[in-house]
Amino acid sequence: MSNTTTDAPASGWVRGLCWSAVALEGYDLVVLGVVLPVLLRDPAWGLTPASASVVATVGLVGVMVGALSVGPVSDLVGRRRTLVATVVLFSVLSLACAAAVGPTSLAVLRFLAGIGLGGVLPVALATVAEHAPPRRGNAATTIMMTGYHVGAVAAALLGIALIPRLGWPVMFALGAVPALLLAPLMLTHLPRDGGRGRPAGPAAREGANPVRELFRDGRARATIAFWVASFMGLLLVYGLNTWLPEIMRSAGYPLGAALALLLTLNVGAVLGLLVGGPVADRIGVRTATITWFVLGAVFLALLSVRLPGVGVYAIVLLAGIFVFSAQVLVYAWVGRYYPAAARGTALGAASGVGRLGAITGPALGGALLTAGLAYPWGFYAFALVAALGALAVAAVGRGPGATPADAEVPAAPAEGTAS
Repeated sequence: MSNTTTDAPASGWVRGLCWSAVALEGYDLVVLGVVLPVLLRDPAWGLTPASASVVATVGLVGVMVGALSVGPVSDLVGRRRTLVATVVLFSVLSLACAAAVGPTSLAVLRFLAGIGLGGVLPVALATVAEHAPPRRGNAATTIMMTGYHVGAVAAALLGIALIPRLGWPVMFALGAVPALLLAPLMLTHLPRDGGRGRPAGPAAREGANPVRELFRDGRARATIAFWVASFMGLLLVYGLNTWLPEIMRSAGYPLGAALALLLTLNVGAVLGLLVGGPVADRIGVRTATITWFVLGAVFLALLSVRLPGVGVYAIVLLAGIFVFSAQVLVYAWVGRYYPAAARGTALGAASGVGRLGAITGPALGGALLTAGLAYPWGFYAFALVAALGALAVAAVGRGPGATPADAEVPAAPAEGTAS
């Protein structure tokens, strides 16, 4: 039984609209990396690799602020209004990025857009968790997250096709216009809710602080453990996506092979998302998440061995399958562990703290490359991070949603109206 009562068509709209929002988030988070090579070669901008890194980091800080702040807002005023507001916010500000005239204005706009971008994910995750089909909550979450990779791939392909002819500003415009079209559909088809988790699940204590709910009733250890796991998971995602090609080049692989391995890693990520959720629904999300982190550590460590031909592609594919979806399984469990009244806050906090890992991952890889230790020690370091993620998940214990038997929280009488 899902955490809320909703018919199939409404549930389908929820999953489709949330998937679309996450796809647009994936596009907008990757689009900066697509346009930076052009801006770095534009004399009018005077952009250097150092200042480009500042722009990118400032944007990630905005994403962290958004994740930490928007989650509690959604618990207080409702998912529907908050999700629409975050989509409109990052759309308008992303469109404004097309008019940026230098690194400072771009950094400010990326920070502000990041607040909206950071808020989209926890609210979308909470909404999907509350409207998932019976006993398919984990699969609904992981399938939704494939949207992120679809958006990222779309940004790369559109950049290749359009920037040489139309220039870099078109990339920001393309990310904004579909989002503005999505907002009216959300207003029309997302179920109404009355805030404080209503009507999705047990009503909150009147006047309860959703942040305090993360630490009430023995949940403090689990909350900290989820934060650590999310930090480790996003460190791996961002660290590997940033530095895998360069690490493989330092190992002696040609540039073409190194870039092909990055593509293979992300193909594995999508496969992992498609497989991980259904597996978690069958064996329990706790068992699945620990297994995913452990197998991710194993295959990352195996990359320290120079393998011939197809062998390295197979190992990178398997690493992508387990590393990327391990982080999403953390989100899936967070979405089912906490009461509905604090679900957005819990997901926002896990995502927000995880963004510190997103900043640390590229820094770690860069430091190892600078020290000449990226191969093989970079893979040992990333394998250790995955192992620490497994330990953090194990520290959560067996709470709500950990096993198939208690994967569903019984629905309470709803307050408010749904449409």
